[in-house]
Amino acid sequence: MSNTEPTSISPQEALKMLNEKPNSLLIDVRSSMEFLFVGHPKGAVHIAWIDEPDWDINPHFATEIRKLVLGGVCAEDEHTPAIILICRSGKRSFEAGQLLINSGLCNVFNVDEGFEGELNDQHQRSTIGGWRYHNLPWEQC
Repeated sequence: MSNTEPTSISPQEALKMLNEKPNSLLIDVRSSMEFLFVGHPKGAVHIAWIDEPDWDINPHFATEIRKLVLGGVCAEDEHTPAIILICRSGKRSFEAGQLLINSGLCNVFNVDEGFEGELNDQHQRSTIGGWRYHNLPWEQC
């Protein structure tokens, strides 16, 4: 792993980090429709990486995250909040994490299974892995 990649963690590790480090942030980077109607981890902040109607990368993504971490000063100590990113299967959140690291943020993590996990042989999600598959706290609108 290079210093331009977020650290991959499991959904269970993400929840443990959130419980043990109260200043940690769980950011759901999926589209607004996914966040609202598919469901999302309880307590997640929604900042879309790519969203409707144009499906372009959010040009303000890093700035919006910096606002949450009060500027995003990168200090290697226990006070630096963990930025934990989650999407559907871990791919978009990985790309978003790379952008954050390249823009100077640190302590960036990617939930490698995402919220719904990968597709199974019947092209269904939430049956192999993901936040919801592991019965971690989630909700939907």
